[in-house]
Amino acid sequence: MSHRITGPSDYYNRKLIRDLWKTKRRIWRNISKKLSNSRRLRVEANLYRINNKTKKDDVIVIPGKVLGNGDLTHKLTISCLDCSESAKKKIEQSGSKLLSIDELLEQNPTGKNVKIFY
Repeated sequence: MSHRITGPSDYYNRKLIRDLWKTKRRIWRNISKKLSNSRRLRVEANLYRINNKTKKDDVIVIPGKVLGNGDLTHKLTISCLDCSESAKKKIEQSGSKLLSIDELLEQNPTGKNVKIFY
């Protein structure tokens, strides 16, 4: 019987999951669990949904991909695993910031005022 590795096969995703888990903070561990799920269970968020469910100057983490359907009408800080090209352009046009999850973890290791977007 052989040992079968489950979870993401990408080295950087596995490293991110380990780093998030090692923080021992509830918010980062929740994101780590969400990222370690299979790819079909990951979040795919359109900009119109993000716009409707957030307020000005929110900091959100999307454990998945941001898609470019819709527009943003207020400034946000968005951290995600992946982002489409059209979503990147629209985020920059609205004056919002787009970060990777690694960068947000370095800037805010405690996870205060960070919301997980499901």
